[in-house]
Amino acid sequence: MTTILVTGGTGTLGRLVTERLRADGHEVRVLSRHSWPYAVDLREGTGLAAAVAGVDTVVHCATNPRGGDEQAARHLIEAARRAGVRHLVYISIVGVDQVPLGYYRTKLTVERLIEESGLGWTVLRTTQFHDLVLQVLQGSAKLPVMLLPAGVADQPIEAAEVATYLAELATRAPAGRVPDMGGPEVRTFPELAGAYLRASGRRRPLLNVRLAGKTYHSFRAGGHLTPERAVGKVTFEQFLTGRFPARG
Repeated sequence: MTTILVTGGTGTLGRLVTERLRADGHEVRVLSRHSWPYAVDLREGTGLAAAVAGVDTVVHCATNPRGGDEQAARHLIEAARRAGVRHLVYISIVGVDQVPLGYYRTKLTVERLIEESGLGWTVLRTTQFHDLVLQVLQGSAKLPVMLLPAGVADQPIEAAEVATYLAELATRAPAGRVPDMGGPEVRTFPELAGAYLRASGRRRPLLNVRLAGKTYHSFRAGGHLTPERAVGKVTFEQFLTGRFPARG
């Protein structure tokens, strides 16, 4: 079995990838800012050489929407080159080349850094996780009226399904950019909000709000969706059943 390093290995996705790889018998190192013995801040790179020494494959799940991903990727790529890492696997987002959101643009830049790294690489883009959609809806429900972006749909996917596939990719040969992975259904935000309210037993009126800007128009146009790659199995309602079991 191979030695695999998972960056962001304590996060929503990284933790699941780590569990999957270990269940399959691989030696897995977990790298995060607070995970001993590989407590590394990728933006600084201190201690990274020891973390990648003897590693065959790196699964790069670490990310920070507040910034620093490009610098972190450069440090990781440099250390991987020096250590002779065979394969670098990166998780990205559907629409990073379509939606002019700052975080998406950063993910696209990291993709390009990896492609040009000289390492064997695999990049998987997926739609947003159920967890993130739930977080957005819970935040909106704190107000007396749930404000929703008018005309915007989403295609949420179960993080565990992504983790299983990412673990499979990590044990294969480098494949370059693989086909996108989308959730099973494209749903409007009122539909998603209604499902959340029913599952949580809350009551809120919904108000669709038209926004301005190129990012909003890109979301309205579906630049973040991949209906032709609706390969996920777990629906948003099924995900909510696990989060709100008392109400099913």
